[in-house]
Amino acid sequence: GASVKAGHKLKRGEVVALVTPDAAPLQALPEDIPLTVLYEDAHLVAINKPAGMVVHPAVGNRRGTLVNAILHAYPGAEWSGAGERAGVVHRLDKDTSGVILVALSVVALEGIAKQFRERTVEKEYLALVRGRVTAAGTIDAAIGRHPRDRKRMSTAARKARSAQSRYEPLERFAETTLLLVRPRTGRTHQIRVHLATAGWPIVADPLYGGAGRGGARRPMTRLALHAWRIRFDHPASGARMTVTAPLPADFQA
Repeated sequence: GASVKAGHKLKRGEVVALVTPDAAPLQALPEDIPLTVLYEDAHLVAINKPAGMVVHPAVGNRRGTLVNAILHAYPGAEWSGAGERAGVVHRLDKDTSGVILVALSVVALEGIAKQFRERTVEKEYLALVRGRVTAAGTIDAAIGRHPRDRKRMSTAARKARSAQSRYEPLERFAETTLLLVRPRTGRTHQIRVHLATAGWPIVADPLYGGAGRGGARRPMTRLALHAWRIRFDHPASGARMTVTAPLPADFQA
């Protein structure tokens, strides 16, 4: 009948009762949030997601997400279920900016999702990292949940899935390097983990060691990672498409 601290050590005969509140429904509601559209037709739309925007509603982020904005902007779209994913096939971290695809029908959603499963979608990211990268290469290191910190991913996880990232230096500065990164797989935090493991953490990454300003002329207030370009087959016509998201002003600075 009494609450105890998490560190309480149980004694013989004690009874533990766990009371869980009823979960609030996570169904997303439409919200009038401005979106920057890079491409749009009857089947899909490509959005330039700003840094700071969460993709899907979850505990602590029920409003202001990309899904909330999509539900308002495309009320006539046909999605299965309650529209809690609103046609979003892949995701970007909250502080990662750049292009993200949204299907406007069940058929388009299944078509694009199939391409992601078969790894025929090509994604290119721009990352400003701390350190000097002199040559292109590939990082091949499995990724899983960090053994001690559940908010982080790690290449030292007990249960890990294969992950590959190809990188190429585009421009070198005094203390940082601008990289073009092509992830072959799509694991959670993949680019962030791979680059940090290689000794080149992304500038302003609070989780993986790049939290300092890293020699930039102006401090970055968010993760210096941008989903720059994506290539895929149109789910209706089959034509190969390329959509590019311009580099945001904070990243350019």
